[in-house]
Amino acid sequence: MSKPLSVRYKAESSLDLPASPLRTGESKQAWVYRQIQEGILQGALASGTRLPSTRSLAQRWEVSRSTVEAAYDQLRGEGYTTGTVGSGTYVSAVIPDRFFRHGLPAQGKDHGKGGSPGKSHNGGLDQGATGRRGEAASFQRIDVDADNVSARRASDLTPLFAARTADASIFPMAAWRRALMASAKAVTPDQLAQEAPQGWRPLREQIARYLGAARGISCDADQVVILTGIRDGLDLSARVLLTPQDQVLVEDPGYLTALPLFSQFTSKVVPIAIDEQGFSVERARRHRGVKLAHVTPAHQSPVGVTMPVSRRLDLLAWAAQENCWIVEDDYDSEFNYDSAPLAALKSLDTADRVIHLGSFNKTMFNALRIGYAVLPKRWVAAFTRARQTTGRSNGMIEQIALAGFLEDGSFARHVRKARAVYAQRRDLVIQVLADAVGHAVGREHLRIGGAHAGFHLVWWLPQGIDPAALHARAQDQGLTLQSIAQFCHRTTLPPGIVIGYSGLSPAEIERQGALLRGLV
Repeated sequence: MSKPLSVRYKAESSLDLPASPLRTGESKQAWVYRQIQEGILQGALASGTRLPSTRSLAQRWEVSRSTVEAAYDQLRGEGYTTGTVGSGTYVSAVIPDRFFRHGLPAQGKDHGKGGSPGKSHNGGLDQGATGRRGEAASFQRIDVDADNVSARRASDLTPLFAARTADASIFPMAAWRRALMASAKAVTPDQLAQEAPQGWRPLREQIARYLGAARGISCDADQVVILTGIRDGLDLSARVLLTPQDQVLVEDPGYLTALPLFSQFTSKVVPIAIDEQGFSVERARRHRGVKLAHVTPAHQSPVGVTMPVSRRLDLLAWAAQENCWIVEDDYDSEFNYDSAPLAALKSLDTADRVIHLGSFNKTMFNALRIGYAVLPKRWVAAFTRARQTTGRSNGMIEQIALAGFLEDGSFARHVRKARAVYAQRRDLVIQVLADAVGHAVGREHLRIGGAHAGFHLVWWLPQGIDPAALHARAQDQGLTLQSIAQFCHRTTLPPGIVIGYSGLSPAEIERQGALLRGLV
C-alpha cells in the first residue's frame, strides 16, 4: 500500500526546504542543524513531518552523511525530533518541553509522591498554580525569614552543601601549566605592551568557534569581548545601557548579585516572579518602558528550571516589541547530565537584542577570572570603551594559554570529564538526601528540583520537616543551610534548601550528609 498523500507531501516538502547560506565560522554540522531547527521553529516543518533520510539530505545539501547524522542526533537529543534508526525521523508533536526539568513543587501538596530517589530529579510545579494574578500569588510563604537566614550566614557558622563552584582538584593542571609555559615562551614584547580592552583576538576567535559548536551561537570574533567573569558583564551592560530612569527586570528568586548591581545604576529594578518555565514573560508585559531584563534560561538561578523553546521565543518577541535588551546569563550551561542542553537563547536572537554572558571560571577554576560577552554589533564599541574606562583587563599570557587550550581540545576533554564527575556527585547527593528524608518522614517524600544540570539542586522540604526548627538545630550545632528564601525579593516559595555539590568530594558529601541527617 502506498503512503497517504499527506505523509508523502510532508516528506517531500521537508526535502525541498530552502537552505540559507553558511555563516562565517559556522561548521557544516551546525549549518544543517540550524536549517532544520529554524524550519521547525518557524512552522515550515510541522509537527509529525518526516525528515528526509540522512543519505538523501546529504546528497541534496551536498554535505557528508555523517554531518547530517550528527545534526539529526543533536536535534533528537534536544527534543526537536523523535524516531530511531530504521523507523525514520519526525518533527516532535510539541516543541521539546518534555526535556525541561521543572523544579518548583506543587502548592499545598506533599513534595513528592512515590518514585525512587533516582527517579525524582525533576519535580514539576502544579499546573493549577500557574497563571494566577499577582507575581507572588502562586506560592504560600512558609519558609523562615530571609533576613534571619542572612544574619546567620554572616556569622561564624559552617555552611553545609554550599560548594557551587568548579572543583579545581579535577582540573588538568599539568596540561594548563604546559599551556602557560608555551604562552610565556611565545608571547612577544609588543603583545605584552598591548592594552587590548576587547581582548586578544585569537582568543575571541576560539570562543566564537566554541560557542558555535557548543551553544549554537553564530557570531564572529568582532562580537566577542573578553571579561573577568559574568559579574563584569552585568556591570558593563548596566554602564553602557542604563540611565537612572531606566527600568530593569530581574528574576525572583534570582542571582543574588543582579539586583544590587543594577541598583547602582537605576532605582527602578523590578523583581519578576518566575514560574515553572523560568522568567515570566506574562508578568514582564505588565511593565512598560523596560530597558533591560536579566535572565538565566539554561538553568534558572537558583531554582534550576530550564526555559523551553516556546518561552524563549515569547521572550524574544516581547523584547523586540518593548525595544529592550536581554542579558542572557549562561552560567554553568556546559553541565547537563540527563540530556543534551538546549542551544543558547542568543542562538534564536534574529533581532540582535541579546547580550550573552559566559565564564570559564565555572568550567575551569574560579581564580582564572576570564569570561566573555557576545554582543549585538551596535554595542561592541561602547562596551569596549566602557571596559577601557573601568581599567579592567585580562593577562595576555593567560589569554594566549586559554586560546591554545580551546584550540587543541584540552578544554573540551576537561568538560567531558568534569561533567561525568559532577553527575556522579549529583547522584550521590540525591542518595544522601533520600537517606535523610527517609530517616525523618520516608524516602517517598523526597522532592528535588534542578538536578538535571549545573552545580546545585534544590531540596524542597516535605511536610513533616519543619523549616524553622531545621535551621534552628543547624545554628545550635554551628552549621547553616542556604534557604531558597535568601534568593527571593518579593515572591514567596515553599521551604527549600539550595544544595551545592560540585566542589565536594564524595567523602565530603558523605560527611556533610551525615550532619544533615542528624539535623532532620
